[in-house]
Amino acid sequence: MEPNDAHRMIAELEKEHEVTVITQNVDNLHERAGSTRVIHLHGELSKVCSMDNRTTCVKEYPLTTPIKVGDKAEDGSQLRPYIVMFGEYIDSMNVAVDIVSKADIFVVIGTSLKVYPAAGFINYAHHEVPKFVIDPGEMEQCTHLGFTHFKTTATEGMKMLLEAFRELLRGDESRNL
Repeated sequence: MEPNDAHRMIAELEKEHEVTVITQNVDNLHERAGSTRVIHLHGELSKVCSMDNRTTCVKEYPLTTPIKVGDKAEDGSQLRPYIVMFGEYIDSMNVAVDIVSKADIFVVIGTSLKVYPAAGFINYAHHEVPKFVIDPGEMEQCTHLGFTHFKTTATEGMKMLLEAFRELLRGDESRNL
């Protein structure tokens, strides 16, 4: 799987803006597209960690190499994939909530908003900041919270979002004159 144009457009925003990507995906498509500040809520398949403590001994690991019983982490415990399993705590949740609550602009892309706890992030975005959701599905829960909904694919929605950003910036410039 390769990054798509939406991944690349998100990464491109970093050239002029501070962008943090918070993703539930366990792939590294955002990084491969060029994003540098990515929080993987559910971990990363391209890494392994200690079975005894998944925050220790984290290291890159080739996707093509299976983890076998007896493969050890640096602390001597069994290696395991660096992903959050059902029932495990999401270590980066508090950091992600803090970022969302302080964001100047909040954008949700390509999710049904059915997977919690991440789906609840829409409730942490400050009510006064511009908020957008890009998804071809119905998003009534977002529109009730003041989100602008681009009901389309991630790539087409990102094009629309970039145009909306240009409009926002033009409005800010005219207010500063």
